[in-house]
Amino acid sequence: MQEAQRSTAVKRAIRRRTEHLAEALRPPGVKPKRRVEVPSRRNGAKRLVPSPVFVLSSQRSGSTLLRVILNSHTQIRAPHELHLRTLKVEPSREFSDDVMGALGLTRKELEHLLWDRILHHEMERSHASVIVDKTPANALIWRRVHSAWPKARYIFLLRHPQSVVESVMNRRKGADLDAVVQETYNYVAGVEEARQNLDGVTVRYEDLTADPERETKRICEYLGLPWEAGMVDYGSQDHGPIKPVFGDWSANIKSGKVQAARPLPTVDTIDPKLLDIVKAWGYLD
Repeated sequence: MQEAQRSTAVKRAIRRRTEHLAEALRPPGVKPKRRVEVPSRRNGAKRLVPSPVFVLSSQRSGSTLLRVILNSHTQIRAPHELHLRTLKVEPSREFSDDVMGALGLTRKELEHLLWDRILHHEMERSHASVIVDKTPANALIWRRVHSAWPKARYIFLLRHPQSVVESVMNRRKGADLDAVVQETYNYVAGVEEARQNLDGVTVRYEDLTADPERETKRICEYLGLPWEAGMVDYGSQDHGPIKPVFGDWSANIKSGKVQAARPLPTVDTIDPKLLDIVKAWGYLD
């Protein structure tokens, strides 16, 4: 017991020393990532897909465009939105929790096993080596995603938050503006929080539409895959259903070509609630 305690104390001391050294060597103006605690998966089952890729973005931020671009790569499977968080395990008998608990499996872990099996199923079906889920709602549960897959990889897809609001308002005729602003804030705040705590590659929608070749090369480098020219010609391939709930179903997506982003909102039109994230994402630089 004493030996274990000494070992733990040594590890803590090394971690503190590493943190202090990193702080001393950090260039001026560079903010450290704010790591947050996530539930441990030490007692969980091994994953069939250890390092899936998640696109973390707000709604109306180009995630469907990025999906079909990635899905055009011969080694990547990027299906429609999977909405994994809506798939629940509900035992039909009271004793089921105890039975599964004896195996070290909570309901949450059982759901994770289900989610993992779905990703594995799609990888096997497509013969791909990389699986991507682009469901925007994952930005709201990024801690759970990270808990389920500690080795997951992330693409943080940003879009000017006020542009997101405008896009949602255009899509939902008669929607309440304040409610849409709050909804957008919840999404972009989740993306930013995840971006500050997880490693990944950040891509701006406006940059993706302006220079898809450059941005997809960056993504491929992050994923450890060779870039393929066919990625930017996504319209030549079948990407499955393009309809509501599955992702964006607009004419832009159906055109099969990367369309230019709309002009950025002027500063005076930005809702104050979104301003801090607009600044953090560099849109006012």
